Amino acid sequence: MNQNLAFADYAVFIIYFIVVSVYGYTVYRKRKQDEHDAKAYFLAEGNLTWWAIGASLIASNISAEQFIGMSGEGFFLGIAVAAYEWLAAVALIIVAVWFIPVYLKNKIYTMPQFLKTRYNESTALIMAVFWLFLYVFVNLTSILYLGAVAINGLAGGEYLHVIMIGLAVFALFISLGGMKVVAYTDVIQVAVLIIGGLVTSYIALTTVGQYFGVGENAIAGFKVLMKEAPEHFKMIIPKPTATSSQLEIDKYLTFPGLLSYAAGIWIINLNYWGCNQYITQRALGADLQTARTGILFAGMLKLLMPLIVMLPGIAAYVLYTNGHLPQLVGGKDGAYSAVLTFLPTGLKGLSVAALTAAIVASLAGKVNSISTIYTLDVHKKYIQKEAGEKQQVNIGRIAVFVAMLLAVLFTWNDILGIGGVGGFTYIQKYTGFISPGVFAMFFLGMFWKRTTGTAAIVGVILGFLLSVLFNEYAPALFGNDTLLYTAYANGKGAFEIPFHICMGLSFLFTMIAMILISFAGPKVNPKAFETEPGMFKVKPQTTVLIVITLLIIVALYVKFW
Repeated sequence: MNQNLAFADYAVFIIYFIVVSVYGYTVYRKRKQDEHDAKAYFLAEGNLTWWAIGASLIASNISAEQFIGMSGEGFFLGIAVAAYEWLAAVALIIVAVWFIPVYLKNKIYTMPQFLKTRYNESTALIMAVFWLFLYVFVNLTSILYLGAVAINGLAGGEYLHVIMIGLAVFALFISLGGMKVVAYTDVIQVAVLIIGGLVTSYIALTTVGQYFGVGENAIAGFKVLMKEAPEHFKMIIPKPTATSSQLEIDKYLTFPGLLSYAAGIWIINLNYWGCNQYITQRALGADLQTARTGILFAGMLKLLMPLIVMLPGIAAYVLYTNGHLPQLVGGKDGAYSAVLTFLPTGLKGLSVAALTAAIVASLAGKVNSISTIYTLDVHKKYIQKEAGEKQQVNIGRIAVFVAMLLAVLFTWNDILGIGGVGGFTYIQKYTGFISPGVFAMFFLGMFWKRTTGTAAIVGVILGFLLSVLFNEYAPALFGNDTLLYTAYANGKGAFEIPFHICMGLSFLFTMIAMILISFAGPKVNPKAFETEPGMFKVKPQTTVLIVITLLIIVALYVKFW
């Protein structure tokens, strides 16, 4: 034992591990007849309920980079960072109503398959290889590394590699059973994640109340936060002026006020939730109504996430600036771990279990998607075309193991330098460059029948090049203040355009280029998807869920604008 975790904490964690493992094995045994059914293994086709889909979406989405990274952004920016979560709920509504019907109508099971069906084989293969590299060497590695570092810090700081292997093995145990086991164990993972996260937020607020003399009361503690850090409870970061400090400029560079809502944040959310194998795979094996309800359920759960992953960061900021958090180390990314030190014995174990649940669920979901893309879009088409159902499942399991092994090898001594930039920044940096082109390709492919395969390939390449141009070179080439953007001093001797604005500009010019190229083709591309008048119509109960979600979001923005 060590000074951070006591016997009761380990006991709580072990109970969590046993419950998830036993439940996962039970699910696997019940569906053992589907063991060699490829679609059942990769998609759990027809076997997932709406609540399993919704819970699995959230479990796969929330990981160490949210707990650590978003809590850190709460420490730095405040409630403005909640826009990622609250607008994700709106993005999920858009995906449920307009994206999912297109996928299900055309029997799309993987994102590369979408590209092949809508465009051509070359586009599908290029993006399949890209997604495999991105998922293995960016997402999987950063989740594993950041998660291991976070738990290691709570366990005493001496078990990094042991924890890393433990997380990998735990995720392998779940993912080798296929999508059904992943999705249904995610239900437990989400329950632990939410309960443990809410407990941490509650303790953080009561601790604030105690230190500021208003009693151990969560509501009173929240009022203290609003009084002590009013700037942390504004959704819109003001645009810098000539008298702004570097800190104010840095905040705007991270989240450029209203311009974020006009550009980047929508591209990030719609690309992530609507064009991402890792996410959409949970709904692609269900019928339309089940998929829609599950996605909207996930959207409602997203409304809770700032309370779990952001609020402890704001509490840490108020405590730290008033000298009550000397244990905070590592800057803003140490905020969540510092707050966990206030938890009593037993509850600390629950919070570690919540963090572990988030990490393991994300790892399992990610390797399942890697396995699906590799098996169905690469191996079956180009390596072993005659592979039967049983062979495909076995190949998928090998792919799961190889992907996890690579992740462990590349994070063992942090070969990729994830620790230097932080896991959250690492993921944003490498996925953000490609998001504008990918989203433009999917969006036009779904909803404009004239879009051509040539336009798609140009869009992906151009979107990437424009992202690099605006992020790295535009201020030096075109100046710091133009009709399109304003670049600000980043405190490192250079000028920088806010990342969200770079994404918006890249997306805009990519869309224009794709539209112009497509005009050279036929008015209706022969590979365009067929749509039916009623395919986007929603049932009354679906409308009710959408209205409730939107009303809550409006109320939150009215309160914290």
